[in-house]
Amino acid sequence: MIILYTILAIIFVLCIVLLLNTALQTRNARTPEGQHPTFTDAQLEAYSNTFSRMLRCATVSVKDSYDDTEFAKLRSVVEEDFPLLHQKAERKILSDDCWLYKIPGKDPNRNILLMSHHDVVAADKDWTMPAFEGIIRDGKVYGRGAADTKGSLCAILFAAEEMLQAGVTPPVNLYILSSHNEELGGDGMPATLAYCQENGITFEVILDEGGAIVEPPLAGMNCEMCAMVAVHEKGRLKLKCTVENESSHVSLTAFKGNPVERMSQFIQEVTTKNIFIRRLNPQTRAMFAALAPYCSLPMKVLLSNLWLFGGLLTKVLPKLNATAGGMVGTTCNFQDIHGSVSSKVCTASVMMRNINEEDLKTDYTAFKAVADKYGITLETERDEYYPPADMTSPAYRYTFDCLAKVFPRFPAAPYILPAGTDAWRLTPVCDCVLRFAPTRMSKQQLGSIHAADENLDVAAIGEAAAFYKYFVENYQ
Repeated sequence: MIILYTILAIIFVLCIVLLLNTALQTRNARTPEGQHPTFTDAQLEAYSNTFSRMLRCATVSVKDSYDDTEFAKLRSVVEEDFPLLHQKAERKILSDDCWLYKIPGKDPNRNILLMSHHDVVAADKDWTMPAFEGIIRDGKVYGRGAADTKGSLCAILFAAEEMLQAGVTPPVNLYILSSHNEELGGDGMPATLAYCQENGITFEVILDEGGAIVEPPLAGMNCEMCAMVAVHEKGRLKLKCTVENESSHVSLTAFKGNPVERMSQFIQEVTTKNIFIRRLNPQTRAMFAALAPYCSLPMKVLLSNLWLFGGLLTKVLPKLNATAGGMVGTTCNFQDIHGSVSSKVCTASVMMRNINEEDLKTDYTAFKAVADKYGITLETERDEYYPPADMTSPAYRYTFDCLAKVFPRFPAAPYILPAGTDAWRLTPVCDCVLRFAPTRMSKQQLGSIHAADENLDVAAIGEAAAFYKYFVENYQ
């Protein structure tokens, strides 16, 4: 009986600790209520007209080619619709069409940067309406680039123009940047980085695309939407894997040892066995801590007590979906495979996306050990890693304070972005690069990125402009 009572006492104490931690976690969380920005009919008409005109410019970036025709049209639109910006700001064109504006601030020694690219991907045949006519329907504007990312660019430009119309001088230098070949990973950002480094320009904070205001990422959350701010972008390690026959003639080599089968066995082992580190990184822990207060009770308790349940989450998340699994460690995706028994060689390319640079070194060692087992050689074709944003910086805390002021009904949380942006190239000149555009998107709108019928609400443009304006005017 003593053992039973001891066990029951331990369980009781554990439950008290779990509930106490949960209460402490939610104590300071803000209630999701309050007034969001509203707009007059005249303002909405101005937003929709300009946004529509921007979407009519088919600024499709094409690999190894540049035709300025549509890009020149877009430059004309923004020059006509944002006259004060072009009168009062300094503007440089880097590379073929990478825009860099500077609005001088009261403190000439401090800089912040808002950015959003203006090139787009091509539109496929699945669209139910023309992709480059900027059609306005039911409070939405349709067109390639609406969500990715002419919407946030339009909002940035409106914020700057309205600020200048009001005669406001920003507290610090405001830079606005828009690349013409982000979709290709082109030379716009390298040229910008070189310019900044040559001129000693550094930024306290950068806001780019990546995160947005989206539907709650966890089931059962008691809020309309969430502002998801990407504080880190996964690195990329691309490897070429090669295996060859040592025999001079295929008939002299047993079928079990031919290159195609060895490569297949290698891929099977790598993708089915848990050879990589799985853990909750600081950014993922911060995300769960921010979302926990708005979850239903079972999930709230789990996320508020990661000291106990963290290990369980690292095992469960990869089984939920690929995106969730990517938050707890390195992912490994084989992208193509070529070879045959008769050719006596087989190659495959693999992309490893990592969160932590040190973890990747260990993960690569484990990956190579499996490769060695099957006689496979590895060649590095691409190796990029970008440090995460400093979540202790004043600029980081200020960004979340602004979200609470402008969007009080929407909780905000950091997260790790599995995709890629232009912003990573600027990490050498900024310790707080945040991949976040304050545009509100439904699940359909988020899914329309690089897909058919891409669109964005007109009101979302106004809301984003209101956020950018508040962010700049009140920057400390």
